[in-house]
Amino acid sequence: MSLTGKVAIITGGGTGIGLGIAQVLSEKGVKLVLAQRRLEFAQRAAESLPASSETVAEALDIRDPVAVERVVENAMRRFGRIDILVNNASVTGMPAISPFLESDVTTVDTIIDANLKGTFYCSQSVAKRMVAAKQGGSIVHISSVGAYAGQEYASLYCATKAAQVSLAQTMALELAPFKIRVNSIAAGDINTEASANIVEEKSGVGASSRYVRTTPWGRRGTPRDIGNAVAYLVSDEASFVTGATLLVDGGYLTY
Repeated sequence: MSLTGKVAIITGGGTGIGLGIAQVLSEKGVKLVLAQRRLEFAQRAAESLPASSETVAEALDIRDPVAVERVVENAMRRFGRIDILVNNASVTGMPAISPFLESDVTTVDTIIDANLKGTFYCSQSVAKRMVAAKQGGSIVHISSVGAYAGQEYASLYCATKAAQVSLAQTMALELAPFKIRVNSIAAGDINTEASANIVEEKSGVGASSRYVRTTPWGRRGTPRDIGNAVAYLVSDEASFVTGATLLVDGGYLTY
């Protein structure tokens, strides 16, 4: 699997799943733009990657389409091309937890603006450059098993993750003539700082936890598990894969 010389933008690439994706892609020779709302996290992540990797840290709030354009244009000026976009940044963990009957307008806007609109803004901006370059490309949305199975106190989160799956399908249809593949990954229980104690934290705000399921594979996933899946989807080995959602959940949805 050769990705050497490719250029990727990873939103939320400085922490959690995004950092795991960045680690895997950098090891495969991909040049990276790590776009993170808090610049210091992206900078710290960039410094932690192999010295041989060419990595740029950018401050980005994906809810702001003007800021998205700035970061994408900076990537074009720096590297001259964008081959890969990974839409990883999302409101997740406890910030995404809100009882359906108590979710106010601010909560609704916060989650939808980041998880759906931010994914759309980043995808549209990068896809326009890919189309203009006439070199094809690959876009991956990091969705969740919540797209397929409801999660207590996470109606907005699950809805936006389902929307990412649907968005990938329609983007794949419209962008196929330009040789741009679009897929999503339904991530399962991945052990990150944001989700490390999510079961206990949800119980603390009133969730029953009756619907918490164990993983048949017997362990929680790691950010690198998602990184390996991304590496496959953006590689030539997946050249006939588009509009698909890859479950990376250790069997979480098998029952």
